[in-house]
Amino acid sequence: MRTGLPFALPDMRIGLLGGSFDPAHEGHVTITEAAMRQFRLDRVWWLVSPGNPLKAHGPAPMAQRIAHARRMLTDPRVVVTDIEQRLGTRKTADTIAALRRIYPGVRFVWLMGSDNLVQFHRWDRWRDIAATVPIGVLARPGSQTPARRSKAAQAMARARLPLAEAGTLALRQPPTWVLVNLPMSRQSSTALRAGR
Repeated sequence: MRTGLPFALPDMRIGLLGGSFDPAHEGHVTITEAAMRQFRLDRVWWLVSPGNPLKAHGPAPMAQRIAHARRMLTDPRVVVTDIEQRLGTRKTADTIAALRRIYPGVRFVWLMGSDNLVQFHRWDRWRDIAATVPIGVLARPGSQTPARRSKAAQAMARARLPLAEAGTLALRQPPTWVLVNLPMSRQSSTALRAGR
């Protein structure tokens, strides 16, 4: 195991929530708590990315974003990590491939808000991501209907789990995904940055 990487054992169910977390906010906490409960996860790792290729402007310094994210959390099962920076990966497909090599037998689940499912088809090698790990989609304000109608959702329609089976997501063979509803938080990192 490399120094500075989170601890995990085979068969652990670990949700991966990637993003710039610029800054982290209550919406991130809400979807993390819901993901742990709905998908029966042992841990959730917040993967604080060095940068988002789909965003025009670079984020605040990594150390600042990580420190703020850690202050947001009280649950020891949620780990804030700069693993992408440590691994030298910038794209989700590369990060997932590296994690699966480093942590054989761990049952990773990619977590995303429904707003990200709307644009998922624009991600580099998104079909590879869907074929590699189960995907847990958590409803975000104003994006549930567009998410259900998105190009990625349509392409993965046969792989969608019924909501009643969300708790088995981590045990399923990809491609598989599920969209769950949860109490809505209208907070966003973009709005918080604008209010600085």
